[in-house]
Amino acid sequence: MSRSGHHLDIKKLSFAGVIVTLGIVFGDLGTSPLYVMKAIVKGGSEFNELLIYGGMSCIFWTLTLQTTTKYILITLRADNDGEGGIFSLFALVKKKSTWAAVLTMIGGAALLADGVITPSITVTSSIEGLKLINPDIPVIPIVLIIFGLIFFIQQFGTNFVGGSFGPIMVIWFSMLGILGLNQVIHHPDIFRAVNPVYAYRLLSEYPGGFILLGAVFLCTTGAEALYADLGHCGRHNIRVSWIFVKASLLLNYFGQCSWLIISGPSAADKNPFFAIMPSWFLLPGILVATAASIIASQAIISGSFTIIKEAISLNFWPKIRVIHPTYVQGQVYLPEINWFLWIACSLVVLLFKESSNMEAAYGLSITITEMMTSLLVSYYLFQKGVNHRIIFVFIATFLTIETSFLISNLNKFMNGGWFTILLASCYFLIMFGWYFGHKIKNRFITYSDLDRYLDLFRELQKDESVPRMATNLVYIITADKRDQVESKVIYSIFHTQPKRADTYWLLHINKANEPNRLDYEVSEIIPGLLVRIDFNIGFKVEPRINTYFMEVIDDMAKSGEIKLTSSYESLKRYNFTGDFRFIILDRLMTRDFALSAWDSFVLSLHNIVRRLNISDIRSLNLDSTNTIIEMVPILIDKPVDTRISRMDNFRNNN
Repeated sequence: MSRSGHHLDIKKLSFAGVIVTLGIVFGDLGTSPLYVMKAIVKGGSEFNELLIYGGMSCIFWTLTLQTTTKYILITLRADNDGEGGIFSLFALVKKKSTWAAVLTMIGGAALLADGVITPSITVTSSIEGLKLINPDIPVIPIVLIIFGLIFFIQQFGTNFVGGSFGPIMVIWFSMLGILGLNQVIHHPDIFRAVNPVYAYRLLSEYPGGFILLGAVFLCTTGAEALYADLGHCGRHNIRVSWIFVKASLLLNYFGQCSWLIISGPSAADKNPFFAIMPSWFLLPGILVATAASIIASQAIISGSFTIIKEAISLNFWPKIRVIHPTYVQGQVYLPEINWFLWIACSLVVLLFKESSNMEAAYGLSITITEMMTSLLVSYYLFQKGVNHRIIFVFIATFLTIETSFLISNLNKFMNGGWFTILLASCYFLIMFGWYFGHKIKNRFITYSDLDRYLDLFRELQKDESVPRMATNLVYIITADKRDQVESKVIYSIFHTQPKRADTYWLLHINKANEPNRLDYEVSEIIPGLLVRIDFNIGFKVEPRINTYFMEVIDDMAKSGEIKLTSSYESLKRYNFTGDFRFIILDRLMTRDFALSAWDSFVLSLHNIVRRLNISDIRSLNLDSTNTIIEMVPILIDKPVDTRISRMDNFRNNN
């Protein structure tokens, strides 16, 4: 059984797919000309030709090596059934070791943290252009109003405006290229900056040149988001559209550098992006820049929703509300995350006030994400059997580049980088506590062989001394083997108040690595009495278990495998449908034994993070009116050092 939405397939290479890709994928990368050269010039100790030529050379080779080679040519190949991003990459890894999980957490946390800075710096940079028209323009209030509108419309979905994103970004990139070309023709010598010698000289000869890599890195901060958007647009559309995007970006950067060379030191205090615009085009250019910034912000917000949804599916994040506001496949809305991002982005604007101050906070954490991606891609290539020498060249090249960026970005820590590191640390602790807390609790899961209890199931069904609890009793289980079930289920059915039913259903939810998989298998352990259903649900599919289960019941009734009529005699005569009762078992760790100090810390963190978690009833979309949550203890067989003794002579002595 499969489920698919009615939507345009934009993953296939097509003109429409390329246009849509421009609107979805390249918002962050595409708006970097707003602030990159300004950050380089501002960070330079001296305004001279080496600063401009060296900075341009670093930008060219960063976009070529990091974005084009690492992401466009290599990393996009590491797709999980067409999906990308660091969590999809983890799902691809066959052996999910502890260190691979930690790398994924670090990378995902850093990516989410930088997602708070991206809307802030892009929208603020574009609105600051209005100061060239009116120096008294209130930038911060305008930015906060824009944020309020952006985050408010998330709950309605963005498909009603999303169709215009692609054409607007075509206008944006065309504008970038034309403005840059208009300056390059006045100083074509700037193309000599393609020579990597200028980059080397900037890093080795220019005072503080190595530190400037932190500003250079801003030109490629959207590359990781590009990989995460692979599932929305497809590899071929991204690669083809990148040709146009890269050409437009480089032309604009070359144009800004040409203007800086021609204008001389007097240009050091100006933003070259707006300075290269003709005066008559300034207002339209600012409006287009603002529209592009809003689109970039929207892409980051939607990307954050997708990333956290995938983290939930892979058990890296507590279950929270996931809403599908439209019929567009893959579009999700996470209310709690949306309002948190709104508050965080607004605080960033109020805290840093100007885009130049935000540049100090921008890029540090995303460098960490790119390093984690490099390590995971190398691990993936190793498991794929790629030649070890090729893997070594890949990891040596890109870790060297990214370590250099990280060291230079660490200079930003006290000037604002602390903010994204603090935010990333909070995200990381949530993932760490949730993931490894479950790992600890799962150590104590015990399983029972169903074969030992088959006769007991038959006898309990017929035992009229036990009141019938429901016609159909449904348990959610985790046992992968079809002849086993968690001991807590046996404990619930037989050891607590016995639960008699005509049919017992065991629902096993398999989180498939294929993102959009949705099918099921039926195993009748005792025909008509004990039935197991295995749901294979991709990590991007909403787990609407109640709906899927009812569809399975309908399929089985139509095929004659089961009868849906009620087992109660008075209702059966009137063809009433049998009732279904879901049982959710929540395990509690008892306090009569001690864990190690580390395990106790992780479980304490897990219990704190658990406060963010919604109930299984909501996360699995069960019907709360017929679902019971039952608490069962985690039982551990642990030898007792001393045993309490009985004093039989106590009564005699009295």
